[in-house]
Amino acid sequence: MVSWFSKSIVALTIRMPKWFVGWVSRRYVAGPSLNDAVKIMNRLSKENACFTVDVLGEEITSLEEAQFFLDEYLAVIEAIRENNLDANLSIKPTAFGLLIDEKQGMKNIETLVRMANEQDLFVRLDMEDYRVTTATIQVVLDLHKQGLTNVGTVLQGRLFRTLDDINHLEMELGPAADYRICKGIYLESEDIAFTSYQDIVDSTNACIDRMLEAGSYCSIASHDIPVIEYAKSALESHGMGPNIPDPRPNAAPLRNAKGPGYEFQMLLGVRGPLRRKLAKNGHRTRVYVPYGEKWYEYSIRRLQENPTLGTQYAKAFLMPWTNRP
Repeated sequence: MVSWFSKSIVALTIRMPKWFVGWVSRRYVAGPSLNDAVKIMNRLSKENACFTVDVLGEEITSLEEAQFFLDEYLAVIEAIRENNLDANLSIKPTAFGLLIDEKQGMKNIETLVRMANEQDLFVRLDMEDYRVTTATIQVVLDLHKQGLTNVGTVLQGRLFRTLDDINHLEMELGPAADYRICKGIYLESEDIAFTSYQDIVDSTNACIDRMLEAGSYCSIASHDIPVIEYAKSALESHGMGPNIPDPRPNAAPLRNAKGPGYEFQMLLGVRGPLRRKLAKNGHRTRVYVPYGEKWYEYSIRRLQENPTLGTQYAKAFLMPWTNRP
């Protein structure tokens, strides 16, 4: 249930001048340029963080626009190499044309994944709304069949279908399946998704259990204490943890720039103290670093899609000491 306070914050923010939105969002977005993202990553590297880089922009209106993302991500790959950054890539499939022409969108994504594979970099396909859930999963399956195993998807705990999707991916890929599991930013219809906080948490935790049982690589992307504590307990039950080689008999071989079968992930600017605590305790922690000229659209979209973020933004604004980046 979205509170009236969160809705009010969202309504107010959307009506504020662009400079104000930029001032608030600067803790969550690296900046408009790749250089901004590199600076952030160099700084946070000192906190034992690794990264996944996202070029902002999605759901393009023409296939010609996809070329921008291919070119920009090629620059990201080069920047990661030149700066010796512990980073991989996050991409929005719709930014490559998946909703305009599925075949061409798939081809564009394949081109990028091949370029990343040459540098031993992993590519994470971000999960967007329900319209592209099936298509995004199919892209991963098709690329693995071509021998491109440096790619995995995001799954959203709030969707009813997610456990079935995990089972399907396990059947097709075995332990080579590599997931980021999150609650999900999109407030989907109650016909296809859980809508209460506890149901979403319980479903997300069930997905973590299933991924660990399957021997898959499990990236736990959450800022919720109940999810993180549950994940730590589940990892312990499998004999997994910081600096322990993955003991699961069905686990995939350790991939470069990955943890021992799992890692924790958080958004840039959110729950910094918690992330640093996890890192201090030896857990691999990855920060999602978005950048690009579309920072304004990204900030507004996230608020509109999930008004509960309004409360978090207000807290960060009024009490910044509680959420140091």
